[in-house]
Amino acid sequence: MNKEKKYVYLFNEGNAGMTGLLGGKGAGLAEMSNIGLNVPPGFTITTEACTDFLKKGKFPHGMWDQAMEKLHEIEKKTGKKFGGSENPLLVSVRSGAPISMPGMMDTILNVGLNDTTLVSLIKATGNERFALDSFRRLIQMFGDVVFGIEKSAFEEVIDSVKTRTGKKNDVDLDPADLRDIIAKFKEVYVKNGKVFPSEPMDQLRISVEAVFRSWNSERAKVYRELNDIPDNLGTAVSVVSMVFGNMGNDSATGVAFTRDPNTGKKGIFSEYLTNAQGEDVVAGIRTPKEIEDLRNEIPSAYDDLVRSASTLEKHYKDMQDIEFTVEKGIFYLLQTRTGKRSARASIKIATDMVKEGLIGKEDALMRITPRILDTLLHPQIRKNGKEVRLGKGLAASPGAAVGVIVFTSEKAVEFAKEKKKCILVRPETTADDVRGMSVSEGFLTQKGGMTSHAAVVARAMGKPAVVGAESLNVNLKEESLTVGTVTLREGDVITVDGTSGEFFMGSVDLEVSKITEEALTLLGWADEIRKLGVRANANTPEEAITARENGAEGIGLARTERMFLGNDRITIMRSMIMSTSLPERLKYLDLLLPMQIHDFVEFFRTMEGYPVIIRLLDPPLHEFLPNKEEIMNEMFGLKLKITKSSDNFEIDSSIARLSELNKIFQTIKNLEEFNPMLGFRGCRLGLLYPEIYEMQVRAIITAAKRVTEEGKTIYPEIMIPLVGVDNELRIIRRRLEKIAKEVSGTEKVPYKFGTMIEIPRACLTADRIAKEADFFSFGTNDLTQMTFGYSRDDAEGKFMAAYIGEGILPYDPFTTVDEEGVGELMKMAVKKGKATNKTLEVGICGEQGGDPQTVEFCNRIGLDYVSASPLRIPIARLSAARAAIESRK
Repeated sequence: MNKEKKYVYLFNEGNAGMTGLLGGKGAGLAEMSNIGLNVPPGFTITTEACTDFLKKGKFPHGMWDQAMEKLHEIEKKTGKKFGGSENPLLVSVRSGAPISMPGMMDTILNVGLNDTTLVSLIKATGNERFALDSFRRLIQMFGDVVFGIEKSAFEEVIDSVKTRTGKKNDVDLDPADLRDIIAKFKEVYVKNGKVFPSEPMDQLRISVEAVFRSWNSERAKVYRELNDIPDNLGTAVSVVSMVFGNMGNDSATGVAFTRDPNTGKKGIFSEYLTNAQGEDVVAGIRTPKEIEDLRNEIPSAYDDLVRSASTLEKHYKDMQDIEFTVEKGIFYLLQTRTGKRSARASIKIATDMVKEGLIGKEDALMRITPRILDTLLHPQIRKNGKEVRLGKGLAASPGAAVGVIVFTSEKAVEFAKEKKKCILVRPETTADDVRGMSVSEGFLTQKGGMTSHAAVVARAMGKPAVVGAESLNVNLKEESLTVGTVTLREGDVITVDGTSGEFFMGSVDLEVSKITEEALTLLGWADEIRKLGVRANANTPEEAITARENGAEGIGLARTERMFLGNDRITIMRSMIMSTSLPERLKYLDLLLPMQIHDFVEFFRTMEGYPVIIRLLDPPLHEFLPNKEEIMNEMFGLKLKITKSSDNFEIDSSIARLSELNKIFQTIKNLEEFNPMLGFRGCRLGLLYPEIYEMQVRAIITAAKRVTEEGKTIYPEIMIPLVGVDNELRIIRRRLEKIAKEVSGTEKVPYKFGTMIEIPRACLTADRIAKEADFFSFGTNDLTQMTFGYSRDDAEGKFMAAYIGEGILPYDPFTTVDEEGVGELMKMAVKKGKATNKTLEVGICGEQGGDPQTVEFCNRIGLDYVSASPLRIPIARLSAARAAIESRK
C-alpha cells in the first residue's frame, strides 16, 4: 500500500534545510523552534501542495486532513480551541516562498474570529477593545486578500469614523467606534456582492487557498521576472497560532535587522509599535519607535530581542531580518530570514563577519555577487516617485548621469570648457565622437546594441550609456530629440540611467558611490584565491592609470587605432592613407612615430612590472577617413558656389578645396568594401603595407628601451590581429622580428609576439598557429560574429531581443560567451595550442572579459587571464575568485 504523501509539517518537524519544501518563512520558524527560541505553535503546508493546487484547482488528496491533525496538536499545545466558545484559538495564515519575495504575496491575521468567538475572546482576555480591533482587522484583510475589495473602501470607513469622533490615530478608537466600523465593514462586503464567512473552518480553508493563489498575482509574477525567480516553485503556507501585539501598552509588534541594512553597521536596527499588529509597522499608519524606546517601555522584551538577534545571527552566520510580537510582556519570534541590504552594507557585513570569525574569506566572496560590487562602483538613480520617464533602451553601461543635451562632439567639448555637464545624444556614435564622449557625463543613442561603439566606449570610460532606444527620434539637423509627443532641444536637461536603460526628463537625484575600504579588503582576498590573471583593455595612458588603480595586472589589449584619432594625429593619418607612393607614406609614418613612442612610454611606465599587449592596427583604413556622404555634400555645395560666384578669389579657393575633396573622395571609393569586417584589415593590411606595422613595432621597442633605461622592468607583447592562417603570422613575425632586433640593439628588451584568435579557422588550426606565437588572446566579439554569422549591431538592433524573448537564445552572446558554439571553439584552440606550444599564454580580451559568467567559463577551460575595461577590473577580480572557489566544489 502506498504511503500517503506528507504535505503538512509542525514547526518542530522541519529545519532550515527544507526551504524548498517549507518556504523561507516555514523553514525559519522550524529552525527557530529547533534551537529553542520562543516561536508560537504552528504548522506549514508545503510548496508541493501549492503547485498541485494551482494545477488542479483543489487541494491535493490528504492535505486538508493532515492540516486538521496538526491543528488539533496546536490546540493541545496552546490549551485553546479553534472556533471554541470559551478560549478560542486564532491563527495567522502566512505565505512563504523558497526564495524571499517580500511583500509580493498575501497574509491574513486573526483567522477564526466571528460574532460568537468574538464574545469568547472578550471574556477570555477581559479586553474588549483588543478583541474588536482584531475582528475588524480580519474582516478588512479578508476582504482585500480573498475577495479583492479595494483597500480604500475600508480605509474610508475608518477615516469617516475618526473624523466624526475627532480621533487622530487608529489606536485612539474605543470599543464603540470599533463596533461601528465592523458593522460598516460588513456593509462594504454587501455592496461588493460578498459575504464574510462566519464559520472559522471556512475562513481557514479559504485563506489557505487565497495565499496559494497569490503566487500567481500580477505583482508576484512581475517580481519573479525581474529577479529571475522560477515560476514553478510555489509558495508554502504557514498557519501560526496568533500572538497579539495589540493587547495594550505592554504589547508590541516590530521588525528588526541584526545589522543596519543600509550601512552594514553592527547593532540591532529595529522599528516597532506598541498596541499594534504586524501590518501597522510597514503601513505607516503610525510613526514607529526605535529600539532604544523598547528598552524603556518593555525591558524584558528588549532583552529577549537582543538575545534572540545574537543567537540567530550566529546560527545563520548572516545578517537576519526578524519579525516579532510582544504579547503582554512575552516576546515571540514570527519570522527570520536573510536580510535584504544595500550593496555597501553587503560588503561591510561580509568583511566584518570574517574579522569576527563567523565566516571565512571564501564565504564572504561567495556572498558578494558581481552585481552587488557593480552597483557599489557606479552612481545610481535615487528615485522619489516624481521622475518623468521618457523611455527605455538597452542598459549598455551602468551608472547614472545628469546633463544638458548636446548633439555633436564639438558642442560637448565647447560645453566642457564652460564647465557645463552634458549628455551626448546621437543616432549612433562613431570613432569621430570619442573626444566629445570623453568630456560628456553619459551617452544616449537611438541605434546600437550592447557591443556597439557607444556601449564599448562607455564601459571603457566608465560612463553610463543607454543605447538602442528605438522610441527615440534624434534629428541632428533640427538639433532635437523626440519621444512620443515630447520634443527636447540642445540645452535641455536629461538624466540617463545605464543600469536600468531608462532616461528621464530633467534632473533626477543621484547617489554617488565610492569604493569602500571594506570593498578593497574583499578584493584583496579575491586576489589571494583566484587563479586567473586580470588585465585591462585600455586605449590611452589615462585608461591604463585607471586600470592600475583598480588592480589590473597589466594590459590585455591596447588598441593602437584609438591613438590616431586625436586632432593632432588624424590629419597625418589621413595623409598617410591617401599617399600614392611608398616614400610619401613613409614620410607621414615618420611623423606618427614619435607620437606612438610617447603613448607606449606612458603605458609601460604605468604598468611597470606587468605585461602590456599592444595590438597593431586592425580596422580597415577607410574608417579613418571622413564620412563619404559629408564629402559628397560639401563637393556639391562647392560646385554650386563656383557656378554662381563672380568673386575670383572665392572661385579659386573653392576649386582648390574641391580638388582636395575629390582626392579624399577617390581614396574612400578605392577603399570601399562590400563587407569591411571580412575585408582588407588586420594582418592582411600588415602584409600588403608592411611599413605600417614596422613603424608601430619600431615605436614599441623604442619606448620599451627608454623605460628600461629608467630602471623599470617591462614586458611588451605585440599582437598581430585577424590571423586565420599560420603563414600569415609566420611571414609578419619574421619581418617584425628584424625591426625589433634592429631597434633593441645590444640591449635585449624582452618581448613577445602573438595573435588575436577571432576567426573560427584560427581555432580549428590553433596547433599550427601556436608554433608561430608566444600568446593567444581571444577576440570574442569578432569570433562571435563569425561563428553565428551575425552582424552584432544589426543583431542587437533588430532581432536579438526577440530571440532571447522566444527562448531561441538564453542570453545575448555578445555580452556573455556562447559556451555551446563559441565556447567549444575556444576550448579547442586552448587544447590544440598548448599541445604544440607548452609555454603558450592564453587569455581573452573581448568585451566579454569583464562578464562574470564568461570569467567563470574562462577559468574552467584553463585560460591564463581575462582582460576587461578599466572600471570592470574589480568585477573581474571578484568573478575570478568566485570561479576558483566554485571549481574546487
